[in-house]
Amino acid sequence: MTTGPAHVEPPSGGRELHALTLPPGPRLTAAVAAALGGDGPAVLPLPPDLPAPALRATLAALRPTHLDGAPYAGGVPAAPEVAVVIATSGSTGTPKGVQLSAAALRASAAASLRRLGARPGERWLCCLPPSHVSGLQVLVRSLLGGTEPIVHGSFSPEAVLASGADHVSLVPTQLRRLLATDPAGPAAFRTILLGGAAAPADLLAAARDAGARVVTTYGMSETSGGCVYDGEPLDNVDLKIGADGRIRLTGPVLFSGYRLRPDLTAAARDGDWFLTSDLGEVSRGRLRVIGRADDMINTGGEKVVAAQVAAVVAEHPAVADAAVVGRPDPEWGERVVAVVVSPAPPSLAELRAFVKERLPAHAAPAELVVLPEMPLLSNGKPDLAALRYGRHPEP
Repeated sequence: MTTGPAHVEPPSGGRELHALTLPPGPRLTAAVAAALGGDGPAVLPLPPDLPAPALRATLAALRPTHLDGAPYAGGVPAAPEVAVVIATSGSTGTPKGVQLSAAALRASAAASLRRLGARPGERWLCCLPPSHVSGLQVLVRSLLGGTEPIVHGSFSPEAVLASGADHVSLVPTQLRRLLATDPAGPAAFRTILLGGAAAPADLLAAARDAGARVVTTYGMSETSGGCVYDGEPLDNVDLKIGADGRIRLTGPVLFSGYRLRPDLTAAARDGDWFLTSDLGEVSRGRLRVIGRADDMINTGGEKVVAAQVAAVVAEHPAVADAAVVGRPDPEWGERVVAVVVSPAPPSLAELRAFVKERLPAHAAPAELVVLPEMPLLSNGKPDLAALRYGRHPEP
């Protein structure tokens, strides 16, 4: 199956693009540093445990010039300004390559360090995959701060709490596991950047009550990672809500386009603005993300924002973690399914009544699934595809 144009002309004065399946650690950090400094090739970091079919699909779509140092047949050089390409499947599953310049990555990291008041010499912990922009940016912030990052190959609450790092970037599920391991432990960090998914209010309250400084972030690969902190854009970043309700972003942190896909790039840009797939609103100068425009559940002709329902379900006192998906239904088209982690789960009737107190009746879950833990993607986000199609371990 064709994943891109049949023929692509190499850019004038192109730059080698090296796909790397290195584990997180010094070698990958050095390759990123060389790419940013211009004395090394552009890099496409990939998970070292990526299954062979997924690796083949990614390489076929993104066509790097090298794979782990060896020339790759049919590779196409990157544009001269591209330093890093982040592979993302998007909503279709077809690999896309988000091209990021050194200038964009540095602008993001510098603005982040300024907003946080991070001091030179303070160390960052990277416990998210560097093949994702959230993990990559921890490396870039470390480089700009003049320190060696502390890198963990996988997430372990005990190892994170014992790391001695000053700053860390986490997703909500990871923070919840830290609090479960040691309620006072997260307070040892000067900053916890929390992104990747909406942070439940009870989680933020628990962490902040324990003395932790938690800063929520919003962003994506196309914006070099988080570019809105606690609802306010970073320096030189601007946002607005379009007539369709979608969030639009602009500034020096934006990507250079999707690799070898000018059609996708054109569809995602409106002049200097990047058109996200997220719905949002601005209230009192702060952004509130409502949910994804492409993650609507259509049940009986009524549209339900899955993330909005998940946020309400997560507020139930008996629920430790929650996600909401739509599943096919012969009568309603789709039904709203709540997936929860809970040691003593509420009944479906109780949960429906709880949601109806806060949202329209059609948003109340029609099905309740209880799991021992939430299935996660490699970047720490809930695996919504697995939940949507029931591909998850039953309790």
